[in-house]
Amino acid sequence: MHLNLALVLGSVVVGFLVGLTGMGGGALMTPMLVLIFGVTPSAAISSDLIAALFMKPLGVAVHWHRRTIQPKLVRYLCYGSVPAAILGTYCMHLLGSTKAAEKHLELILGLALILGAAAMVARAFFPTRKVADGPLTINRPVIIGIGVVGGFMVGLTSVGAGSLIIVALLLVYPHIRTDQLVGTDLAQSIPLTAAATVGTLLFGHVQLAVTASIIVGSVPAVVLGSLLSSRAFTKTLRPYLGGVALLSGLKYVGLPVDALGVAAVVILVAATVVAIRSANVPTFDAPAIIDEAVAQA
Repeated sequence: MHLNLALVLGSVVVGFLVGLTGMGGGALMTPMLVLIFGVTPSAAISSDLIAALFMKPLGVAVHWHRRTIQPKLVRYLCYGSVPAAILGTYCMHLLGSTKAAEKHLELILGLALILGAAAMVARAFFPTRKVADGPLTINRPVIIGIGVVGGFMVGLTSVGAGSLIIVALLLVYPHIRTDQLVGTDLAQSIPLTAAATVGTLLFGHVQLAVTASIIVGSVPAVVLGSLLSSRAFTKTLRPYLGGVALLSGLKYVGLPVDALGVAAVVILVAATVVAIRSANVPTFDAPAIIDEAVAQA
């Protein structure tokens, strides 16, 4: 096993952007592996999941120290997400490793990226309101259901923990503080990612050299990005990165090159509008240094 220097450098860039903006790493790392480095979708998804497991503990420690984790919410999310993540990796295994199977997985990944990008954009339009600290009322079936959907998507595509689950939680708890939202999502994503990692190891999609290169490049970069992050700047940058994820998804689902060019222009304009709009959305969150950064890597 040897490190791929180009892949390490690419992982540094992605890790830094994840740390700077709090975007889910699956929306950036997996497309980079497939579209730029030619890694098969199954290996890219598996390697990204394992690497993510090395990025999350620091974020959990920070949020645990700040008491911004809702333990009951984490518990019921995990009831759904952990078994669903293993099921997702098993479904990826059932697809097989033929070229046709990889094409099918690429299509599924594209649809997941499009859905994840839409969720990231939607999140920019959710104003957060300061409310008194206290336990949340847990709607158990709904929260477990969110965990099932998010966990399955993460196990199958590596996309979902940092986008779909957070937006779903915002729909259920529109008044939850962002630091609590991020801390809770991060805490549940560790057992979720661990379960998906076990599944990928059992079903044999991992390429150790790819995984090691990602870890070496992205882990220190995501921490550096988080330390340099500023709330105003990340609000501006996130829609553009969501646009990149959307373009990647459109590429995966087979959009022709000419149409991709038109879509890129439209997405650029739309991202600019969203960035301006989100910059004007009032927030009342407690300041954070290592906030969504490591949290959703």
